[in-house]
Amino acid sequence: MSFKRSGGRSHDQLRQVRITPGFTRYAEGSVLIEMGETRVICTASVDDRVPLFKRGKGEGWVTAEYAMLPRATETRTQRDAGRGQISGRAQEIQRLIGRSLRAVVEHNRLGERTLYLDCDVIQADGGTRTASITGAFVALVLALRKLYDAGKIAGPIPVTDYVAAVSVGVISGAPMLDLDYNEDSRAEVDMNIVRTGSGKYIEIQGTAETRPFTDEQMIAMTALASRGIDELISAQRRVLGELR
Repeated sequence: MSFKRSGGRSHDQLRQVRITPGFTRYAEGSVLIEMGETRVICTASVDDRVPLFKRGKGEGWVTAEYAMLPRATETRTQRDAGRGQISGRAQEIQRLIGRSLRAVVEHNRLGERTLYLDCDVIQADGGTRTASITGAFVALVLALRKLYDAGKIAGPIPVTDYVAAVSVGVISGAPMLDLDYNEDSRAEVDMNIVRTGSGKYIEIQGTAETRPFTDEQMIAMTALASRGIDELISAQRRVLGELR
């Protein structure tokens, strides 16, 4: 492989991962997740109401919002509020985060309340959507435990499995795990994979940026992603322990 990764990482190595729980004061659940130089604040807020389409059904709802600070990147980007609308990219990412978390939540045990997951990127160096999913899951569980401690939901908490996500790609013909921005910008293939702790896939987003990829490369990328997700779930477990 001719391409040399920053920091001397091997092709199957994650960037350094840090998950700091209780990062903000007021949210029912919060974390700062750091994947290398990418940093995202994930907060979970509880609202004792549900969207109109859920009212009267005795079920809850989980949804997400995603945004980047103007100087999360090398050059300033305009806030969505300044443009008067949410960018298409932000809409797509926050829908992905919401889908990923709803896949493991038992909504019929939440009661008629909504959990909002806000993922705010304070520094971006690739993999912001996957870091958001991984961090938002931890914030979600922390918020649900707070509801349980307050006697508002019955135990065990209504989450069926762990969830984490990671990026993979192909650079100079070689599959690689957890791409930073420099790698992502030159990747021939870019893929984001969301998976549960028990090994079930929630979503696979993959694009050939310059040339189509083979079955062999696809298998190699999913294998790399599974290895990375197992490590990320281990990091989540160090914060949360067993789901209960």
